[in-house]
Amino acid sequence: MAVRHRLIKKSPREVWSVLADGTRYADWVVGTASSYPVRGWWPQVHSAIGYEVRVGLWTLRNESVVRACVEERELELEAIAGPLGTARIAIELRPWGEYTLVIIDEHPLQGAGGTLHNVAVEGLIQVRHRAMLKRLAEVCEEDGKSGSRPARAEPRPA
Repeated sequence: MAVRHRLIKKSPREVWSVLADGTRYADWVVGTASSYPVRGWWPQVHSAIGYEVRVGLWTLRNESVVRACVEERELELEAIAGPLGTARIAIELRPWGEYTLVIIDEHPLQGAGGTLHNVAVEGLIQVRHRAMLKRLAEVCEEDGKSGSRPARAEPRPA
């Protein structure tokens, strides 16, 4: 199970405002080129966003579905990647003084990803999480500075 954490120098409310905006998914999720609403009010349970992953000339369209959500505390997603299978991605926000400790826990559930899961794949997920948490920190810490895109605290329809 790939678990990684990072201290983000923003409050849980400020970090949550980025996570709660499904249109910003591609801003911090490594490998994602764009994201868009699919159904429901993100991040309510059962809502979903679609996202694109571009590999050379190919564009893969996948979906993330919210499986659990506690505002400003936790977001659990099921990433559905066609023949590659599905994965559970749990994001936990813990208040840490005036900042937020973000913990990401990901593991495959079904399909090829689950069948082929091994120590090498686990290592790649760790590298991806390190980059993803760095990007999330940058997005959160840049919000509110002049010229940056403000985060939305309200869920958006999908």
